[in-house]
Amino acid sequence: MLFGRKKRQIVKLLVVEDEPLVAFDAEHVLSEADYEIVATVDRVADAVAVLSDGVEIDLVLVDVNLADGSGVDVARAAQAREVPVLFVTGACPPEAIELAAGCLSKPYAQRDLLGAITAIEDGMQGKPPRRLPPGFRLFVQAA
Repeated sequence: MLFGRKKRQIVKLLVVEDEPLVAFDAEHVLSEADYEIVATVDRVADAVAVLSDGVEIDLVLVDVNLADGSGVDVARAAQAREVPVLFVTGACPPEAIELAAGCLSKPYAQRDLLGAITAIEDGMQGKPPRRLPPGFRLFVQAA
């Protein structure tokens, strides 16, 4: 494809966020950027259920502090299915390096959320990221 966009490896996203305005904003910016939101849930149990359903998911965006528990449990369920995780949280948990592809600190700009996903995708494809957004730590690195 000469002038077209490259085919994305990350398209289908699961958003796990218990702050309604943050969830709505994330859905909006991601949909506008042509990502497909598989589901948006606000509870650990619901996220684990979506992951257990076998639906195709390319990346899970998860807050750590959820009303019914920890997003770390969601990350463990995603890891069991070999689905990468992006923690989107005020405080990145110590387990993040083993469980996630990256961690983006709240509050973040919309472009930084998109940049974090792009950096994770670059790392998954074995390419060094072009630029890391402010407040983002990448754990998956180019080989």
